[in-house]
Amino acid sequence: MRAIIAAIPIGMTVLTSCGTVPSGPAVPGYVDSAEVVQAQPLYRAVQVAVPARECWTERVVQGGHAQGAYAGPLVGGVIGGVVGHSLARGSVRTPMMVAGALVGSSLGRGLGAASYRPPTLVDVRRCQTVRRYEPRQQIVGYRVDYRYEGQTFSTHTQRHPGRVIQVRVEVDPVDGS
Repeated sequence: MRAIIAAIPIGMTVLTSCGTVPSGPAVPGYVDSAEVVQAQPLYRAVQVAVPARECWTERVVQGGHAQGAYAGPLVGGVIGGVVGHSLARGSVRTPMMVAGALVGSSLGRGLGAASYRPPTLVDVRRCQTVRRYEPRQQIVGYRVDYRYEGQTFSTHTQRHPGRVIQVRVEVDPVDGS
């Protein structure tokens, strides 16, 4: 029995060394270079946003109101009230202040009316930036024809390969039985 147990490790070693499984990475074949015969871009239609400037002319009403229409009577009334208050004495002070405010407001309105402009129509140019969508062709890859060992093959790639392309070469035995 001891002889059988001692022979088991020797038998396992012989069985594992006779196997046909290669040691190393499990990637079949090898990498080689092939000559690129032609690389044609493949296109897809896309819509691209392009900024565009749109301009137009509008007719606008300008004028028709006095410049500072409220400022003249207001400032005139305040100044007239202060002057009336400062000139009067005693019980006449309040009525003089009111009278000064009224006179100053009236004078201020008259000055504001002098700056009145009649309404006019004016052309005003307005512009804005808008997005316009234009059709464009976008490269999505390349159809590559390459020559390896005297034969021509085709593939699709995402980038232009240049003058040579890397190819994986696999060798499979043909079962002759």
